[in-house]
Amino acid sequence: MTSDLLFREDAYLTQCEARITAIGEQGLELDRTVFYPHGGGQAGDAGVLRHAAGREIPIADTRKGAEPGHVVHVPAAGASLDGWSVGDPVTAEIDWPRRHRHMRLHTATHLLCALVPHPVDGCSITAGYARLDFHTAEPLDKQALTGGMARLVAQASEVRQRWISEAELDANPGLVRSMSVQPPRGQGRVRVLEIVGVDLQPCGGTHVANTAEVGAVVVTKVEKKSAHTRRVVLGFGEPGSNA
Repeated sequence: MTSDLLFREDAYLTQCEARITAIGEQGLELDRTVFYPHGGGQAGDAGVLRHAAGREIPIADTRKGAEPGHVVHVPAAGASLDGWSVGDPVTAEIDWPRRHRHMRLHTATHLLCALVPHPVDGCSITAGYARLDFHTAEPLDKQALTGGMARLVAQASEVRQRWISEAELDANPGLVRSMSVQPPRGQGRVRVLEIVGVDLQPCGGTHVANTAEVGAVVVTKVEKKSAHTRRVVLGFGEPGSNA
């Protein structure tokens, strides 16, 4: 049974009521969830599942299941699933401060894409940093990019998501910036993330609603990874926030 992925329509939901649909070696599946599974470069959510009987399990990670639309909530090491059964009602609650950092940094990577007009050949988004690998031989200036990020954040542009048909995507192949990850196909539609007046590209991740919410983000490193790859690493500008 596939999960109803509530985070796709509202990234600010922190919890939901659900029922267990499967329990396996990797973890638990639910009929609906606010937990984002690792994918598209973004780390999976952590949090807790609370049983109606009063028990709870800390969730250390969230992963995609073997079948499309299945999401596995991975318990922390040593957590026991004794007393948990398929059909049981639970409350699923994410680690919101961690998720919000993912949202801020993920949106920041889209701002970076607007500043660096080259294909992306690798991406990683965690709670402490984000990195993008751009397919280009051109040098990138760390200070100029940091200044550009600050300008786009200060613009306070609306960030919104919508769906387009696969035919629309085929007619606009330039929307796809990633060389390594292609938008999922087969459902007839593709989710796109739009930063109004700044960036538009397919994305299934979680984002803030306005660029102002990204806050202080700086380019901490620019590396030449190969003759045609430049890696840009982003971190939070607040003291001690990149731990």
